[in-house]
Amino acid sequence: MVTVILTIRLELPGVGSLKEKRRIIKSLIARLRNDFNISVAEVGDNDIYRSATIGVAMVSNEGRYGHQVAAKIINKIDAAPDVVLADYRTETY
Repeated sequence: MVTVILTIRLELPGVGSLKEKRRIIKSLIARLRNDFNISVAEVGDNDIYRSATIGVAMVSNEGRYGHQVAAKIINKIDAAPDVVLADYRTETY
């Protein structure tokens, strides 16, 4: 059993309030949960309205499969129109 953890830092250009940021992040988190059946939450930069850090965790039988899903998650976030993927880190346990 392998656990893959993603820490993803996002930039939110054009966001002018925490309310708008929360709407965007909440929507992104819901889409990721529905599409990939993963655990995901905002884990940092909670009070900074133009950036966000989200954490993703998934467990699989094979490390290769976990990394394939992680790559799909990164691609989906990168294609999202209202966020900019600034950085991400992958950890495997």
